[in-house]
Amino acid sequence: MSFHTAKETIKPLPNALPTYSAQDLTKGADQAQIVLGDQTYTLRITRAGKLILTK
Repeated sequence: MSFHTAKETIKPLPNALPTYSAQDLTKGADQAQIVLGDQTYTLRITRAGKLILTK
C-alpha cells in the first residue's frame, strides 16, 4: 500500500487591511506618534523587537 500526498497550490488571500512596516512608521527610529481624533499615542519598538502602544 502506498500513500500519496496531494500537492495543492495554496494561494494566500488578499489582505483586506492596510499593512505598514513599523520601521517605516518610525522612520528608522524606535518611536512614532499616532494621532486618533484628539488623542496622541506613542508607538515604541523595544530592544527585543516588540511593539508597545501607549497613550
